[in-house]
Amino acid sequence: MSLTQESELLRLRKEKLNYWKSQAIDPFGGPYPDTQPIETIITSFVENLSVRIAGRILSIRDMGKSFFAHIQDQSAKMQIYANPQSVGQEAFQQLKHLDLGDIIGVAGECFLTKTKEKTVRVKSWQLLAKSLRPLPSKWHGLHDVEARYRQRYLDLIMNPEVKKVFFNRSQIIKEIRHFLHQKGFIEVETPMMQTVAGGAAANPFKTFHEALGIPLYLRIAPELYLKRLLVGGFEKVFELNRNFRNEGISRKHNPEFTMLEAYCAYGDYRSMAQLLEELIVHVAQRVFGTLQFPASKHLGENKIVDLTPPWPQKPFREVLSEAIGKDWFTLDEAEKRKVAEEFEIEVKEEYTESDIAKHLFEKLVEARTIGPLFVTELPADLVPLARQNKVKPEFVDVFELIVNGQELAPGYSELNDPIVQRERLEKQVGEEKQKIDEEFLLALEYGMPPAGGIGMGIDRLTMLFTGQESIRDVILFPLLRPKEEK
Repeated sequence: MSLTQESELLRLRKEKLNYWKSQAIDPFGGPYPDTQPIETIITSFVENLSVRIAGRILSIRDMGKSFFAHIQDQSAKMQIYANPQSVGQEAFQQLKHLDLGDIIGVAGECFLTKTKEKTVRVKSWQLLAKSLRPLPSKWHGLHDVEARYRQRYLDLIMNPEVKKVFFNRSQIIKEIRHFLHQKGFIEVETPMMQTVAGGAAANPFKTFHEALGIPLYLRIAPELYLKRLLVGGFEKVFELNRNFRNEGISRKHNPEFTMLEAYCAYGDYRSMAQLLEELIVHVAQRVFGTLQFPASKHLGENKIVDLTPPWPQKPFREVLSEAIGKDWFTLDEAEKRKVAEEFEIEVKEEYTESDIAKHLFEKLVEARTIGPLFVTELPADLVPLARQNKVKPEFVDVFELIVNGQELAPGYSELNDPIVQRERLEKQVGEEKQKIDEEFLLALEYGMPPAGGIGMGIDRLTMLFTGQESIRDVILFPLLRPKEEK
């Protein structure tokens, strides 16, 4: 549509405002209570039943002495029908001034047309909101991806399958809460603005509190606060939280994202793996009624993620050695850097040997694994908040759950020794001691029970369950660069 055409349509729409006002009708009318979901009316359809519905007009067929339209509410779409006998001559003529996109309320009776379409015969109606812009005549979401994200409201109006993704996301979160509550967990809230950005290795967003005169950070993880609650005697806690990381944007990453973090006193990474497996299976069955989901396209055609338990577990050392064809942990530093070059891994000067191993793992194991697979016993210096393995001290008691070519959730046997924890954090931050959360270490010194913890990406779980290839397709309003003025 050209700018000239658009301007003309906008002019005509605005002229309609004067028409409605001339009819003593508020084009942005008041409430319309006691409506019923269209989906309920359709599924429990009874002829001659009196109903009240409200929604947006998606199609209009004006046939002179009869008027047909489809209106859509949150749940479904339904046909309405009117003639002068059903609504009266004046109200019938006013119907003809409605446009696509207008929102109306309708009261009437259900009937079947000659073609057996379930329809509401209009007895009365009310204009609830005049649409001043025309809906897209064709909304090719795949051909205009940025417009879909930027104008998500149009995406939701025109694409029922998109709306279904976000309904499913809501149900996923609901079932996660239900499962954890049934297991005795309590939901808590921890600060989103923190004086020290801790709980993960990530670059934070910075802000400043004027009244206190202090810098603050949007949280990169809630972990250190949730562990304070373990110290305080809360033995099973979880938070569905928004995290913020000032890093790149990709198919799997958005700077603002949703995580589940849960901690259970007296557990370990094994018990948390079992809990996580049960949780994901529960959600899959309750929301989708299946444990089989199509794998991401980059993993191959017609591949299936089968969540049927039990899920296999393999040590990090084993899966990495299988991927590179030799035991990584027997190689010297020069050999390790050579292996990285062979697999086209960019090795920065500051990378440790474990950093290189992590990048190899992400490219050769994580990105190629359909899963689900628990990868266990990661190198100790990659996970400073986890308990050291007593038999193999170079590793820590953790897992990473790999599903559908990406990490879905890590789980730890949490480190609760404050002396060792301080040593690990000091090693991680180097000379930047101000990055250590002293309040967290103080809490640990009062004694934190042994515990297991998990962190699961809600966006990535939704991607798996709904078959979406990009994290942006499961976030209602992903971060976008501001639109440039023309």
